[in-house]
Amino acid sequence: MLEFVFFHPRPRELFADFLRVRGVPVTLQGDAETLEVAIPEDTDENLLAEIEDHYDEMMALNQSLFEAQASEDGALAAGVVLNLTGGQAVYARVDPELLGRIMGVLSPQEFAEVVNAIVDAVENPDPRSLCQRDR
Repeated sequence: MLEFVFFHPRPRELFADFLRVRGVPVTLQGDAETLEVAIPEDTDENLLAEIEDHYDEMMALNQSLFEAQASEDGALAAGVVLNLTGGQAVYARVDPELLGRIMGVLSPQEFAEVVNAIVDAVENPDPRSLCQRDR
């Protein structure tokens, strides 16, 4: 199963509806901290690209709702979802001001690329220099 993680119910429901309309079987999961949508791993690649684009949009909505709720609650917390190789998603706390500055420059997709590159480097360390890897 491919898992998509949310922290607010509204974007998760919109995402699940998006999938259902496209005929993708959906499994809703979650715990006290995260809400998940799982889909079959054998989902068509072209459809999967569309799904991932929509997920990025829903994550932006998720972030906006999270920030609005944090502002109402007086809480100052923000974070980033890290997708691990084994399919597990974890949440890393990040200073809200720093994350705000990053998101002011990068799109959610661009920032996800940076985060995923770091996760990949940590999970699959390669001691060679970058120029040695490109050869």
